[in-house]
Amino acid sequence: MPNKYNYNIDPDISKAETLPSSFYKDPNVFEDIKSKIFLKSWQWIGDTELVPEKNHVYPLTVLNNYLSEPVIVSRTDNGEIVCLTNVCTHRGNIMVLEPGEMKKLVCTYHGRRFDNEGNFEYMPEFKDAKNFPRPCDNLHNFPLRKWGELLFIGFNPVFDFNKVINKMSERVGFLPLEKFRFDQSLSKDFKIDSHWALYCDNYLEGFHIPFVHKGLNEILDYQNYKTEVYEYCNLQIGFGEDDSNVFDLPEDHIDYGKNIAAYYYWVFPNMMFNFYPWGLSINIVKPISNDLTKVSFRSYVFDKSKLNQGAGSDLQKVEEEDEFVVQNVHIGLKSSFYKAGRFSPTKEQGVHHFHNLLSVFMNSN
Repeated sequence: MPNKYNYNIDPDISKAETLPSSFYKDPNVFEDIKSKIFLKSWQWIGDTELVPEKNHVYPLTVLNNYLSEPVIVSRTDNGEIVCLTNVCTHRGNIMVLEPGEMKKLVCTYHGRRFDNEGNFEYMPEFKDAKNFPRPCDNLHNFPLRKWGELLFIGFNPVFDFNKVINKMSERVGFLPLEKFRFDQSLSKDFKIDSHWALYCDNYLEGFHIPFVHKGLNEILDYQNYKTEVYEYCNLQIGFGEDDSNVFDLPEDHIDYGKNIAAYYYWVFPNMMFNFYPWGLSINIVKPISNDLTKVSFRSYVFDKSKLNQGAGSDLQKVEEEDEFVVQNVHIGLKSSFYKAGRFSPTKEQGVHHFHNLLSVFMNSN
């Protein structure tokens, strides 16, 4: 069956047009993005503190109200962390409802039992069932990757997340990621009346900083703001106006001697990792509908003395300024007289990269 999409983003940014406005408006496109993009990529699901001890399990729903995929994070008998489907292979019941210690996973509907690695063990009243059990009677085990204490799962991923981790580690690997601690007081969810990809578009360029973020613009050196594009992620480097509130980089670091105030990593399709001298702000963009998006901010701190300083200060004010612009763009794209735009070759390499990846994934069968 031929693919119904034929998006074309010219690889030459100086010639390229953006995705058409229909990409953001068509509810059928929004629905197809589930299978074509999100089920082929990776999602951040939390950190190792979800399952602090052996035999602990933690149920969660990935991208609730969109994918709504129920999973279980489980720390096995040998201390390994795995991610399993939270759907019983008998009749589809949700099995684990609350986190806690469970040496066995037992479905409360008909008693089907699995070990904490998802392997089928027992089912009452099935002794006469032929060709049972089969491999499909085990719980599905999702690919899981760990970076520091952070956990990521893939559904049917088409790229190796270790390559993304390795690329980010080139710049921020000197930071003691294992010492970063989650701070609930600095974490918050925001609801935005716009398409999820518009939020990513806005994040992926510093072009708007002088116009939208007056306070941030006084901290960052806009003229030296830089974007580097990789395969499934990209990096924006925020240079400080001076040497205050910048990273203390080791001598063998690629940016040693430069005033780096922030490293902004975006990972396809919807994850942002913002590194500041105080720690890390993770932003996960969660589609809800064509016109509604939830953005979750999760902060991990390792140097509290540097909070509320530099580029990593007053993040809520920056978020509110971004929301105002993104929501207005969402309204503007509904115009009958706007079809597509162009990219700034010097300032919008990240957006061009994003649109190219979106087109490749949507065009695939």
